[in-house]
Amino acid sequence: MKFLLDTNIILRLAEPKHPMYPLALNGLAYLTKNHYEYFIVDQNLIEFWRSCTRPKDKNGLGMTVEKATVELTKLETLFSVLPACQEVYPQWRDLVIKYQVKGVNVHDARLVASMLVYNLTHILTFNSDDFRRYLEITIVNPKNISN
Repeated sequence: MKFLLDTNIILRLAEPKHPMYPLALNGLAYLTKNHYEYFIVDQNLIEFWRSCTRPKDKNGLGMTVEKATVELTKLETLFSVLPACQEVYPQWRDLVIKYQVKGVNVHDARLVASMLVYNLTHILTFNSDDFRRYLEITIVNPKNISN
């Protein structure tokens, strides 16, 4: 199986003191132990940067640009980053029309579009509800994984 890691997974990994950090780490350990492939895409990195540099009082991590750069570089080193490609947009367009996606949910649709383009069948995410509408993929929540 091939997995996409949702941005919330990589965000929790950047915060070792966060209560969901062990779950995110356990999820990755499970994928590794079972020899599943896992990836991130450019959209993950963009969303990661947004959340890292957003102030804490606005639901962000409050990192400086320098600290966010260090964390971004770690992600680019640790994970296989699938490159942006022109096939994602038409796939995204089809999904948002098919599922009548609106507002902030368009970003999740872009992740799903990337999954379909790259033949990734599963997503590891804490936000299962955000992806339930997409019948083309399988959702795995780290809360439901036991090693």
